[in-house]
Amino acid sequence: MKINRLFEIIYLLLNRKTITAKELAKHFEVSPRTIYRDVELLSSAGIPIYMTKGKGGGISLFPDFILNKTVLTENEKIDILSALYAIEAITLEKKNTTVQKISSLFGSSNSDWIEVDFSRWTNINEEYEVFALLKTAILRKKIVQFIYHGSKNSIKRIVEPIKLCFKGQSWYLYAYCRLRNDYRFFKLCRMKNLTVLCKHFDRQKPKRIFDGNKTFQDNIITLTLQISKEMAYRVYDEFSEYELLPDGNFKVTLSMPQSEWMYYYIFTFGEYCEVLEPEYIRLQIKEKLQKILGIYT
Repeated sequence: MKINRLFEIIYLLLNRKTITAKELAKHFEVSPRTIYRDVELLSSAGIPIYMTKGKGGGISLFPDFILNKTVLTENEKIDILSALYAIEAITLEKKNTTVQKISSLFGSSNSDWIEVDFSRWTNINEEYEVFALLKTAILRKKIVQFIYHGSKNSIKRIVEPIKLCFKGQSWYLYAYCRLRNDYRFFKLCRMKNLTVLCKHFDRQKPKRIFDGNKTFQDNIITLTLQISKEMAYRVYDEFSEYELLPDGNFKVTLSMPQSEWMYYYIFTFGEYCEVLEPEYIRLQIKEKLQKILGIYT
């Protein structure tokens, strides 16, 4: 479309001093005459664009030009760029063209004060591929199937993919599961043998998926932990509310889904953590520790 071409011409000129009509014509696969008409349109719209002839000539913008007619303040521009950097930090598609374009349009040189990377230290190339396939399936409304490795078993799922969601530093697929006849979240790193099927679905996306703190509230329990002072760095990293005890240890209360992951999380503290409440969780942890001890005896 012409409007897209005009916008991109401005973007290209913001990043380069001068471009010839021939170069732009080749880039957009149009004739140089079309480029000349585009330049005239931009000029009549108030964009300070001009052409020079001879060696080193071409199409240029005035050096100090930025799109400064926007209603955004300088702080608002910085906020927008910061938000884009944050989105870029969590996305599995490593493209920064949006940030580059908006930064150029704002004429901002003060947008590199923040750098965020939520990706894991381990290799996530497989998760990149899963993300790309799911994005395609969602946009085209195609049903997908995969083997999902849950805490209790691994089972084949056929689902209608609704949305990709980022929650708690992990990517999830929100989908309608045809096995359970209900909506479910699936963690991308646990999805294997993903296949996009030819079948379409017509189910509409709900307006809201994350409903405050109710999204993952199935089977939520409240734990009271006593964590040794040797783990102070983890208490400061992982908990917003805690009580410092007279002996230097910490008392922490938190809520989380009761699952195998919960026990795994508690065990990551090793001998530096004791579950105080509820009592039945203490007993279950004791049974698990006895089973682990049995492996080594």
